[in-house]
Amino acid sequence: MTQDAPETEIVTQWRVSCDGGEGALGHPRVWLQIPPDRGWVECGYCDKRYIHEDFADQIGKG
Repeated sequence: MTQDAPETEIVTQWRVSCDGGEGALGHPRVWLQIPPDRGWVECGYCDKRYIHEDFADQIGKG
């Protein structure tokens, strides 16, 4: 059984950064590369899912 990512963001770039978004309560900034064949990537720290805009209709926001 799979669970939905806790947060999802549609992005325009294929390379994105994630720091947890909570200032000191977040996590170290990491750079994530969205695979062009899949169209999304999840942060290994906070599980936030980044979806490239080209795949937004196929994958959805949830």
